[in-house]
Amino acid sequence: MFRKLVRFAVVYTFVVVVVGAYVRLADAGLGCPDWPGCYGELTPHYAQDDIARAVAEQGGTHGPVSLGKAWKEMFHRYIAGGLGLLIFAIVVIAWARRDALQQSPWLASGLLALVMLQAALGMWTVTLLLKPVIVTLHLLGGLATLALLTWLALRQQPQTGIPATSLRLRPWAVLALLVVIAQIALGGWVSTNYAALACVDFPACHGEWLPQMDFRHGFQLVRELGMTASGIHLGYDAITAIHWTHRVGALVTLLYVGGFALALTRSAGLARYGTVLLLVLLAQVALGIVNVLGGLPLPVAVAHNAGAAILLMVMVMINFALLSKRAP
Repeated sequence: MFRKLVRFAVVYTFVVVVVGAYVRLADAGLGCPDWPGCYGELTPHYAQDDIARAVAEQGGTHGPVSLGKAWKEMFHRYIAGGLGLLIFAIVVIAWARRDALQQSPWLASGLLALVMLQAALGMWTVTLLLKPVIVTLHLLGGLATLALLTWLALRQQPQTGIPATSLRLRPWAVLALLVVIAQIALGGWVSTNYAALACVDFPACHGEWLPQMDFRHGFQLVRELGMTASGIHLGYDAITAIHWTHRVGALVTLLYVGGFALALTRSAGLARYGTVLLLVLLAQVALGIVNVLGGLPLPVAVAHNAGAAILLMVMVMINFALLSKRAP
């Protein structure tokens, strides 16, 4: 039962992450500007009058508030709350059955602490009006939850050894995981600063390989959305710097993680992992290019976020295989 529950939690968390991406990309993050309710109500249905007044004040439904956006935002909160309850159940079972499971329950307990932090970040995302560093940390927290749950699920499976010759890839697997995490963080910074279309051509940016950029203001962490730390409107050069850096990160990820994937395909016991990693990586790069050339279509943008989550899960599986299994 514990194994099935953890597996379900992995799938459920993936859904929560993807829905969260959809809410952000659909510009529904402030559909309900308070927390945890919606204008003090349990559902947007009971807050329709308040939402209608907000829509009138902003001059139509094109702004951050509308009934549809409110439902999107609250649906994400509902399922995120369900994830919290699910992980709480996992923690209870992990401690109650720790002798039978023959596993330390501390990983599960750490997950519960992480989900509590996620709830706080979700609240601050709304109350601090989509401050980029908070939204990015919220995204990374969701993916960290997914990664740790994936590791916990893998611990429930029978472990088989891999040939000793393949264990030489352990440090390279850790580095590949760190590269993927860094690239996901850059992607989150692009998304939370609305910089996905700062460059609408590819592979150049504004027709140049090195366009005019403002890294100092683009990568200031403590600031409001669309503003510099000093309260000045964030310039287009800063947005370009964010987007361009993510492109460079994508190239580094493609070269290093792609090379690592090819090495896995030639390693005993790891060829399947290498093939899957390479396919997911190429699909993710293709989705990123389509986002730029297609003007950020919502289904493709959401798929790009889902692809990042899948890429992270694959890297976690590879590291688990290399770090947790002894050679026969």
